[in-house]
Amino acid sequence: MRWFLLFLLVCAVLWFIREAPDHEPPPIEEGIIGGPVKALHKAQGFEKSYLDETAERQQKMEEQLEKDTGN
Repeated sequence: MRWFLLFLLVCAVLWFIREAPDHEPPPIEEGIIGGPVKALHKAQGFEKSYLDETAERQQKMEEQLEKDTGN
């Protein structure tokens, strides 16, 4: 009889777990670390613009060097 009650209890727990609704986690920007994550997203844009400006500056320097050396 104890085994039957244990079996019913296990079945009830498994049924409850299966029927429990899944909760979506909140977006990371709304969590505890939301501020640093937003700052990182903002820094990604800054980094890309900085790298683009650096590449452009390097290209201008190379063009100026070619112009100065007469190649």
